[in-house]
Amino acid sequence: MSKVKSISVGNGDMFYIKHGSDNFSIIDCCLSDNNKKSIVDELKTESSGKNITRFISTHPDEDHIQQLDYLDDNMPIINFYCVKNEATKKDETAGFTRYCELRDGDKVYNIYKDCSRKWMNQKDETRGSSGINILWPDTNNQYFKDALKVAKDGGSPNNISPIITYSVGDAKYQWMGDLETTFMENIEEDLSLSKVNILFAPHHGRESGKIPKSILDILKPDIIIIGEAPSANLNYYQGYNTITQNTAGDITFVNDGNEIHIYVSNQNYSVNFLKNRNKKEYNYYLGTLDI
Repeated sequence: MSKVKSISVGNGDMFYIKHGSDNFSIIDCCLSDNNKKSIVDELKTESSGKNITRFISTHPDEDHIQQLDYLDDNMPIINFYCVKNEATKKDETAGFTRYCELRDGDKVYNIYKDCSRKWMNQKDETRGSSGINILWPDTNNQYFKDALKVAKDGGSPNNISPIITYSVGDAKYQWMGDLETTFMENIEEDLSLSKVNILFAPHHGRESGKIPKSILDILKPDIIIIGEAPSANLNYYQGYNTITQNTAGDITFVNDGNEIHIYVSNQNYSVNFLKNRNKKEYNYYLGTLDI
């Protein structure tokens, strides 16, 4: 079995994947003085025994790289994955400075559409694949090139975000960073997408990152995870099954064949679209998605 966890960090994103293979992946970083020790301690515990650990950065907005320096100092990043970019900031934080050091250093692997790498999506006789694939960016796409220039000139790096999938058994997850609605509309014809089970809404579920219906019609997500942002800014994706992290807290997905058992940290949170398999592996069991 494998586990995916979306950590409740306030206004930001941070995930990890404990793969069934000899892999451990962290996606984005948003630490604060209040939570950094407990989160990094958990990452160390969960990654114990895994020989391949990677950090994937969707883009260098502060709420995705906050206190990346603390994470790197206490759990050294030896495999840093990001889109090739030259993003700059007028006011550099310690997190952004460390991002740039990793981005421009010798530990980086630049991700792009259909890239392949041991052991991200290739296996060999020593260990299995992590099941991670990159669906975007197409580095030849003009809209993407324009987004790179905006980020290089100190503007928003939202639209340099990659589209990432994780597949394990019958389950498929998808991340879209902070891609914005208009940008997704512009690149739609260049995307190769298919059905997903768990979709993490881009831009924390904000209206500004609402996924176009034409794309949702292809993805057909069983559940959309709406991230942590002010409620007034969220799009709640009416007509879809959703879990809202603002109220659910930490969300843990345990992959078990054709089932995904879901747990949250708020014992008072509930939904009505999951099956009850009476699981008790973590607090608190929300229900099970049949795939």
